[in-house]
Amino acid sequence: ALLCAWRSGQTGYPWIDACMAQLRTEGWIHHLGRHAVACFLTRGDLWQPWEKGQLHFEEELLDADYALNGFNWLWLSCSGFFYQYFRCYSPVAFQKKNDKGGAYIRKWLPQLKRLPEKYIYEPWKAPVGVLREAGIKLGKAPASAGVMEAGVNYYPRPIVDHAVVSKENMEKMSKAYDLHKERLVAAAKSGGGKRKSTSSSAAADKMEHAKKQKEQTN
Repeated sequence: ALLCAWRSGQTGYPWIDACMAQLRTEGWIHHLGRHAVACFLTRGDLWQPWEKGQLHFEEELLDADYALNGFNWLWLSCSGFFYQYFRCYSPVAFQKKNDKGGAYIRKWLPQLKRLPEKYIYEPWKAPVGVLREAGIKLGKAPASAGVMEAGVNYYPRPIVDHAVVSKENMEKMSKAYDLHKERLVAAAKSGGGKRKSTSSSAAADKMEHAKKQKEQTN
């Protein structure tokens, strides 16, 4: 269900959903949009396998490159090459700095175009009266078209609470890194060859450095 909501742009986070709408329509999104939706799907919010996102991009992107696409998904999910898992894209705050009025969202999610700037990134925070004025109802559209209200656009509520799950996922990443580091150190001590020992030690050092950076930012 989570993967399906992400693919179809039904996460309840307008910036993420707008990116997925552009991808579906044009086969392209800006690299920062790619970063955000990749982080959101994996370690940031939904905790889904990066391979699922890689495959979806492979199918949808006009400029898909197998090696580059795989590398980027490994990087953004912090599964390889990049270890600063505590640096997480916010599905709300990040894009606000670049597009405060939400022009991008209004283009790709026209059902939200009448929302005031204050709520364009977080429609679930809008009062009922504001939503009514904008012609929006939060939640799933009725299964039967006969009970849908004329002039009303349905938009999903957030499928996760970013503030909660992002912290939970950081804890999971921290534990996973600790476990991996222990295995690398154990492999190095077991005498698995000088070359293997050196590479294991280097990877462990990178993880330790990333952890220290996290502690400094807290």
